[in-house]
Amino acid sequence: MRVGLQIPNFTWPGGAERIGPTLAEIARTADANGFAHVGVMDHFFQIRGLGPPENEMLEAYAALGFIAANTTRAKILAVVTGAVYRHPGVLAKTITTLDVLSGGRAILGIGAAWNEYEARLGIPFPPLAERFERLEETLQICLTMPHPPIMIGGSGERKTLRLVAKYAQMCNLFATPDLAHKLEVLRRHCEKEGRDYDAIEKTALFTFDVREDGGNAREVVAHVRSLARLGIQTVIGGVRDVWKIKPLEVIGREIIPAVADL
Repeated sequence: MRVGLQIPNFTWPGGAERIGPTLAEIARTADANGFAHVGVMDHFFQIRGLGPPENEMLEAYAALGFIAANTTRAKILAVVTGAVYRHPGVLAKTITTLDVLSGGRAILGIGAAWNEYEARLGIPFPPLAERFERLEETLQICLTMPHPPIMIGGSGERKTLRLVAKYAQMCNLFATPDLAHKLEVLRRHCEKEGRDYDAIEKTALFTFDVREDGGNAREVVAHVRSLARLGIQTVIGGVRDVWKIKPLEVIGREIIPAVADL
């Protein structure tokens, strides 16, 4: 089992002038403590559930370039890119540039997009069916040129998981009670597409709340073990109070070694 970090929030003590130094310290600490991935969301505004849209939010690929420069081993990715936010050729150029400059550490995390609020920047936000058409077109275009591994995010049974089976090397699912069912649906799509189900890396979104003293580490390990039993190979998620840095060190010391052999 691999453990990845997603950074979904940049509203930290110190204001805007501390975002860069804090992000650099987070990235370096995660890299040094064994996190397999360091990623960010692909949103232009903060999303509901995490804060108001006025909160700080970095553009994903500029942030990932900065993260790549502050790490040496962790994979770098957006969890996940909205396919409608960038022209397919531009996205392909962006992700391959990140891959080259990071020494082959980029992953193209991508999905159909869901947050209509992004359209306030003048970005087209077509109906759901068209967004999935755009997603598949983007996947097809990226597959015609050199590309890093592709991770499709989402768990829609009719469209998203079919696209995973057809195009992706990785999937990113929600760690919800119906996860086992979603994996079985993916297996059936793989059978229809003639794809080896075991060749697709299964990842799940996760939230790490270990506390600075590590007091919740045992419960986190138990949760990760339960996901591994379902077939999840990588958990990627946010860390509560990540800006304090200490929780990353706790995860590196008490969580990552405890689940490495799962």
